Amino acid sequence: MSKIRIASLQMKVCEDKYDNIERLAELVADGAAEGADILSLGEIWNSPYQTDLFPVNAEPEQGDSWLALSTIARKNNMYVVGGSIPELGDDGNIYNTCYVFDRQGRQIGKHRKVHLFDIYAHGEQVFKESDSLTAGNTFDTFETEWCTMAVNICFDIRFPESSRIPALNGAKVIFNPASFNMTTGPAHWELAFRQRSVENQIYMVGTSDAQNPDAGYLSYGHSIITDPWGKVLMQMDEKEGHNITEIDLDYVDEVRRKLPLLSARRTDIYELCYNNTDR
Repeated sequence: MSKIRIASLQMKVCEDKYDNIERLAELVADGAAEGADILSLGEIWNSPYQTDLFPVNAEPEQGDSWLALSTIARKNNMYVVGGSIPELGDDGNIYNTCYVFDRQGRQIGKHRKVHLFDIYAHGEQVFKESDSLTAGNTFDTFETEWCTMAVNICFDIRFPESSRIPALNGAKVIFNPASFNMTTGPAHWELAFRQRSVENQIYMVGTSDAQNPDAGYLSYGHSIITDPWGKVLMQMDEKEGHNITEIDLDYVDEVRRKLPLLSARRTDIYELCYNNTDR
């Protein structure tokens, strides 16, 4: 079994966390993921993307948002790559965290955003996730009935190692819940996903939040899926909506046979060193 149907749900995020949880349940109940094997959500889908609101909406693992995702997975018999939410860690720090659930609603994966989005765009745009968030330090994979998969979160995609490490550890699909803005989105969104797909010969699944004109942070939207040859299989616009796209894992193997990039690496003269003390 090599084909997987992925439902990308691009949700419009509002101010109230519980309204967002209810909206997610409504969209799924209305068929946003009908017939899908995997549901993919956007970055910080349960809260406005504002650093001052991350602590307000943070919750520990197995909190209300976690439970909503687990329940959706179990009731709909599908995997859920749960975008990301502000996680209150056991250490008291807040992380930008993605949870992954299997068809029974069991958590099988977790990724804390490694590269925090701290930018200073010529004084015109300043955004510092580090004002309230702590960076993660692992690039973990998770196992599914089809293959090994992984998660990056938004800014992680800017760093080639974030995708290469999971790819070398067997990942054939990498999900990236993200919320690029109206400057970086038009410039680099599609390019970044195509680039990571080509160099690692994998499927990249980028799921964004929908654009909310009333929000302080405008998300670019344009949820996207790119294949191992760099082709854009699906790309949405900025509005709330969903799309179900079929991918074929046999194509990963085919591309790697025709153009053996990973196996042709000169590990006798260079190697990627993963310095993580938590491994």
